[in-house]
Amino acid sequence: MSTILFELGTEELPPKNLKTLRDALASHVQTALEQAGIAFTAIKSYAAPRRLALQITGVAERQPDRVEQKRGPAVKAAFDREGKPTKAALGFAQGLGVDVSELITIQGDKGDYVGYQQTIHGQATRELLPAILQAALDALPIAKRMRSGTDKNEFVRPVQWVVLMQDDAVIDATIQGKQTGNQTRGHRFHAPDFFVIEHADRYAEQLQAHAVIADFDARQVQIIEQVQRLAQEVGAQPVMPQALLDEVTALVDLPVALRARFEPRFLAVPQEALISTMQADQKYFCLVDDAGKLQPYFVFISNLASRDPAQIIAGNEKVVRPRLADAEFFFLQDQKQPLFALTESLKTRVFQDQLGTLWDKAERIAKLAALIAAQLGANVEHAARAGLLAKADLASTLVGEFPELQGVAGTYYAHLNQEPSDVADAIEEQYLPKFSGDQLPVTPIGTALALADRLDTLVGIFGIGEAPTGSKDPFSLRRAAIGVLRILIEKQLPLNLVLLIEQALLGYGNRLPNLAQTFSEVMAFFQARYRAMYEEQGVAVDTILAVQALSPAVPLDFDRRIKAVQAFRALPAAVGLAEANKRVANILAKALPTDGDGSLELGAVHADLLQAPAERALYDAVQQAQADIASHSEQLDYTPILQRLAQLEQPLAQFFADVMVNVEDESLRHNRLALLKQVRDLFLQVADISQLQS
Repeated sequence: MSTILFELGTEELPPKNLKTLRDALASHVQTALEQAGIAFTAIKSYAAPRRLALQITGVAERQPDRVEQKRGPAVKAAFDREGKPTKAALGFAQGLGVDVSELITIQGDKGDYVGYQQTIHGQATRELLPAILQAALDALPIAKRMRSGTDKNEFVRPVQWVVLMQDDAVIDATIQGKQTGNQTRGHRFHAPDFFVIEHADRYAEQLQAHAVIADFDARQVQIIEQVQRLAQEVGAQPVMPQALLDEVTALVDLPVALRARFEPRFLAVPQEALISTMQADQKYFCLVDDAGKLQPYFVFISNLASRDPAQIIAGNEKVVRPRLADAEFFFLQDQKQPLFALTESLKTRVFQDQLGTLWDKAERIAKLAALIAAQLGANVEHAARAGLLAKADLASTLVGEFPELQGVAGTYYAHLNQEPSDVADAIEEQYLPKFSGDQLPVTPIGTALALADRLDTLVGIFGIGEAPTGSKDPFSLRRAAIGVLRILIEKQLPLNLVLLIEQALLGYGNRLPNLAQTFSEVMAFFQARYRAMYEEQGVAVDTILAVQALSPAVPLDFDRRIKAVQAFRALPAAVGLAEANKRVANILAKALPTDGDGSLELGAVHADLLQAPAERALYDAVQQAQADIASHSEQLDYTPILQRLAQLEQPLAQFFADVMVNVEDESLRHNRLALLKQVRDLFLQVADISQLQS
């Protein structure tokens, strides 16, 4: 067993993709080694600004030998009665380049065959590695590759050197057009010269001695620890989004955290704007107090250990000052007029060519938000006011510079204009949730506005025939629909989705050509979102279909039914009852349309027509079940309903074992069909469990 070291040295790699490239390289190589049958103990991946590397330990010297068997014609066809080889045997042997005497007999299920068995010796690992590594590099998820000078080899950045070693020896090969060796480079400033790697096991150790922490994760841990220590020194906590942390980790070989400060006067600006510019433009870690309020400090990561860190700190403070001043200027500039005055410019800003301006949209969502607020018991006037102000900040200079502050800026300006607090807060909350797993709006007005905004966009875009297709969803309608469902379900709001969509459609007046068709398409879209949402939660598809068969109009009700069916499936009786329900559904489907003129209505079950003990027992069980679940049905408490109906398994199974439904006696047949329909209706109060698969 040995250790293999592979390192690709490049110009600075894209920081936002470095972690992805590291993981993809390790994954591709691991898969290739396993497919080639090369044994190894572990793969350790490294990634730094100028390198991608793999250290593979416990690597076998070669592939194992394998026995390969090839089957030819049947023995009867390969040899004649005298045992002499026929043309079939001769041709098979000739094709393999062997003598007929070397063929063997292979026993098969349908008789014996002639065949040939040979041992194929495994190749040496060092012979296979170059091709494996090159293939892995070619398969990396790189959106756009480049060539350097006259080099025809393409990669995300120009390749400068390649290391490929087995223990302390170089594996001679050409990868990415570069001859492999055992020399690498250290830190660009602290140790820029090439040096020899003494052994593959000492890779990380030697690089650290040359001011490079090659391990991405170890480097990130150092950054976190340093930033937290500097934050604690001023009684603050760092804001460290994972995406920013990954990017900063990818930018440095030798992380050195330094703390700087900015003028406290900038804290009068919305902190979201300050944090946004410091994170996005400067890659700084902002500091906040325990309440989440921004403090006049930031921490940045230097890529070198300076003899005079004060100069570096001063330089960063000088760079960040004009950026914060810009945010301050935009914030003060917007305050020269009230927020509502900004809505005037919305009348000339197009929301969508066929759907009117942003002001048109604001008026629609104001009306719809007011209707929703009324159902929630919230202040209707405040909901309408929030709707009219909802898009005003899109005309502000602050949002023009920082688009990610839409809603946030509006809330700040609304509070400054002395708008009601629930109106102001709703402007920011309308955009929640922004992504999967994000927080939901908190206030009733914010909830109404968030629903109204999404529903208006959904019905409008569907109404003009711009529904999502395949992976294309330019208006983020899938996310909008999931947002609506999450709000209604997770906030336990018993609102009727059908009525909400109808009200949203009415808001467009004559602007949409076919309201009925749009309604159907939007409802179908929501049904698909139900399935996507619950599948992501691990709910089985047939459970979702069982509930969708009833088309519940209230998402909260839909969710309760899903949970009830999931609990039901865990019961021992679930499989038998699902099969029985399938049988009941099939019997009713076949009997009702063909019996008489197709207009047969099954009424009450007549007890005097019950003959067999099994049908009497089922009738009694159904009557008792109806009485037992009555209170649960009124309260829409579905789980105990299905748990109680599980007791029908035995009488229903006995009924099918002992009773013939489709008898010639019409009154008897109708009575038995009516009994089965009662059974079916009991379960359909919750879901169509005939959809469940065993």
